[in-house]
Amino acid sequence: MTTEQPDSIRDEVRRYLAGHLDRQVSDDVDIFAVGLVNSLFAMQLVTYVERRFGVVVETDELEDLRNFCSVDAITDYVAGKTASPVE
Repeated sequence: MTTEQPDSIRDEVRRYLAGHLDRQVSDDVDIFAVGLVNSLFAMQLVTYVERRFGVVVETDELEDLRNFCSVDAITDYVAGKTASPVE
């Protein structure tokens, strides 16, 4: 796992979503609420996050779609998972 900067995470997630949704979305738009994604894409998104950022999405985190509903939410989630622990 690497420590990622939030701006870098945000840029990566924006590109990924734009490429798969064929449109740009504002960072705060809930992509589930506005109907831009289905359950299959939700799983693809989780797989992308795990592979690209080297994190493991736990079952309880998967059950809370708020972690993956927008660019902002994904950025916060990944930044939290990749943050260096405070010693």
